[in-house]
Amino acid sequence: MLIAIPDVLDPAGVARIRALIDAADWIDGNATSGPQSALAKRNEQLPEDSAAAREAGGMILDALGQSALFVAAALPLKVFPPLFNRYAGGQDFGLHVDNAVRIKRGSDFRIRSDLSATLFLADPDSYDGGELVVEDRFGPQSVKLPAGHMVLYPASSLHRVAPVTSGVRVASFFWLQSMVRDDGVRGILFDLDQGVQAVAAAQGQGDPATVRLTGVYHNLLRRWADV
Repeated sequence: MLIAIPDVLDPAGVARIRALIDAADWIDGNATSGPQSALAKRNEQLPEDSAAAREAGGMILDALGQSALFVAAALPLKVFPPLFNRYAGGQDFGLHVDNAVRIKRGSDFRIRSDLSATLFLADPDSYDGGELVVEDRFGPQSVKLPAGHMVLYPASSLHRVAPVTSGVRVASFFWLQSMVRDDGVRGILFDLDQGVQAVAAAQGQGDPATVRLTGVYHNLLRRWADV
């Protein structure tokens, strides 16, 4: 399931984060790569323990907590602290799959990576190329969103970042462990949640159909969630 989450950050939020990270020192992106990814990855990255990355990442986590669509789609249990990368001058990231378990360096914090997230931090017309291309059962899906918008997709999927041929692509990326491990089951729950919201908007939160459907949703979540 690939889902776009619009307006995670407003323009002012994007500007604050860009001011922080643009002034920081960047390093080779392979600092966080596994052996396979290192063969395909050409970009720059903020050190994950840098003050700028921690502050900007905290701002993103606060914003995610305010997004009902994100919570409904991801059903997050744990979120890896957001990281930041940038691509320019033909840099790209070839086809790869994310590690199944992500460990924060120097700590015992670890997650099972059920979902990957890319939060775009540059306007799409400010750079050429740089599309996130996710392979799924319907074929490759190409994603290039406005600054402040985010895409969620299964961490198990093959994906790549197309070469950036002009300008600079800047983004935050991170992984999530969901309360519901299975992507197909998360999709069912998300569709049901959106249906419940539509019925509630049309008929009211106290309508018997809304109450019954809400109960179905929570009973299915109770059956499938691990917390």
